[in-house]
Amino acid sequence: MALAAGARVQARALLRPWSRVPSAAPGRTPAAGGGGPGARCFGSPRVLVEPDPAAGVAVMKLRKPPVNSLSLELLTELVISLEKLENDKSFQGVIITSDSPGIFSAGLDLMEMCGRDPAHYAEYWKAMQELWLRLYLSHLVLICAVNGVSPAGGCLLALSCDYRILADNPKYTIGLNETQLGIVAPFWFADTLVNTIGHRAAERALQLGLLFPPAEALQVGIVDQVVPEDQVQSTARSVMAQWLAVPDHARQLTKNLMRKATADRLLKQRDADIQNFVSFISRDSIQKSLHVYIEKLQKKKG
Repeated sequence: MALAAGARVQARALLRPWSRVPSAAPGRTPAAGGGGPGARCFGSPRVLVEPDPAAGVAVMKLRKPPVNSLSLELLTELVISLEKLENDKSFQGVIITSDSPGIFSAGLDLMEMCGRDPAHYAEYWKAMQELWLRLYLSHLVLICAVNGVSPAGGCLLALSCDYRILADNPKYTIGLNETQLGIVAPFWFADTLVNTIGHRAAERALQLGLLFPPAEALQVGIVDQVVPEDQVQSTARSVMAQWLAVPDHARQLTKNLMRKATADRLLKQRDADIQNFVSFISRDSIQKSLHVYIEKLQKKKG
């Protein structure tokens, strides 16, 4: 499952070598990350990794302000960050969260899907597929600490993890709301939601493009726990400890048993899925809808 060539070259330029975060004192991780003694932050322009090798856990933070939109660069850097941790036997678990409280991820970057050529759309969608497959099938325990709004692709990131914790703030909604933008959630987005909340609830949520506030998200099962905002990270670490207490080999085999069929469905038709995405997103009507929506967003910012 190789990344698109352009994204790979771009990633190498961004991440050669993996850099320790300049703001961190030598040999130390900033206190906010919760890293263990002697741990050093590392990462890339849009992803910060705060490791705690003693605990076998790393915190991976999205840091693409203002809304952590999933650009081609961010998708690529997330895959490389996760791959690096997977290849390091010091780590058994990763907590995924945002470096910008209030926003977990606004989802797909609309600028990647508007006014570009078909080759770019194909490269972008292949990178999106790659991230989902990497998250969904990761042998690591992935806990998602959702500390802000999480629509569409942001919700998919959370759903792909093993456990989801959402901050108890009524503004922090989560869901696959693609239909509200005039687009359709791909089958593997839908499959991931169905596996999480069941077919009927997923069908309703997908057709209506629902965004659930915390209490409703917990009730329907999109998230596993809702906690006060200042307890999201500490709760994630407590939950991680519970998961890591299980014999890892048995847990990994069980995860693969439960998820392989869903992942295989995309793996068997990746090229067709890319072609469908390119064909759909290239339609004049879709481009017009995206352009109008982007203009609205820009006016709000202004």
